[in-house]
Amino acid sequence: MDKPHIIEVKTGKPYAIAVGEGLLREAGSWVATVQKPGRIAVVTDSHVAPLHYPELEASLTAAGFTPFLHVFPAGEASKTLSTFGDILNDLAEHQLTRTDKVIALGGGVTGDLTGFAAAAYLRGIGFVQIPTTLLAMVDSSVGGKTGVDLPSGKNLAGAFHQPALVLCDPNVTDTLPTDVFADGVAEALKTALLGDADLFSLMEQGQWRSQRNQVIERCIRIKADIVEEDEFEQGRRKLLNLGHTLGHAIEKCTAFAVSHGHAVAMGMAAVARAAVANGLAPAALAKRIQAALLANGLPFTLPLPMDEILPAIASDKKRAGSRLTVVVPTAPGDCRLLDLSLTEAQAFLRKGA
Repeated sequence: MDKPHIIEVKTGKPYAIAVGEGLLREAGSWVATVQKPGRIAVVTDSHVAPLHYPELEASLTAAGFTPFLHVFPAGEASKTLSTFGDILNDLAEHQLTRTDKVIALGGGVTGDLTGFAAAAYLRGIGFVQIPTTLLAMVDSSVGGKTGVDLPSGKNLAGAFHQPALVLCDPNVTDTLPTDVFADGVAEALKTALLGDADLFSLMEQGQWRSQRNQVIERCIRIKADIVEEDEFEQGRRKLLNLGHTLGHAIEKCTAFAVSHGHAVAMGMAAVARAAVANGLAPAALAKRIQAALLANGLPFTLPLPMDEILPAIASDKKRAGSRLTVVVPTAPGDCRLLDLSLTEAQAFLRKGA
């Protein structure tokens, strides 16, 4: 295995992110750098467990750990308080203590659920992220956002809880279905659009797979830089929500029939069209974003009429009183934040239909 690349995240509780092919089979020795060998919990879903847990279990056991496994049904429908409670009960039944840790092995749903459980159990124990989707590698495993969905909206219950370690093995993305891989591409394009024009240029033609590792690493570095500056999303970190205000609303309005990455792609395209219609960006930008999404197998049209989607943005967790921050792309690598009333935000976004 080539030496992995290490990215240090200097938040209030610093941690390392390792990116390298073959890291999963070396996970035990890496986990041993943040926890003494002993009991350790692994939380994963029903799709990932048969694919990747045997290799992780062997690595943990070889490093002196005694792992136990908690498996929940795969899918966004499991990202609930009920599943969260099941994980907490399992940790308690296995008598984990504050010196023990939990490993999240999976995609964004697994990472969010496991991190939230780790934040709540015994008022906080450490956890390790081992993302198995491109989306989790480039976005959700980094930055310490954890949580679950409520009937009223996405991610409405949660906590900021930074991981103790993140291990990204790009090889595991080889097992992903095409549409699940594309979900991660949407978040990578989002990251490039808000902070790296050269990365956007690399990705927009869709011919970047041979440089997958570099794309993953660059996205992580961009997000890590933003998180270091604004750990609790009071300012610049809001930029990472590009495409998410409409994206989360689309997920809710379709009962999660549209996946997160695809919804974010639709949201990015729509907010770009709105930026053009409101005179904040050139028409060429919206066309370029739509072409980039198309080249990477992602949608750019809305699944429902805009007027059916807009009421759902009122449930956005980022809403502050009657105001909402909308992230608007103005050029590749450059976005701006608009502080709008809810009514103004809906009027602005309506022009992106």
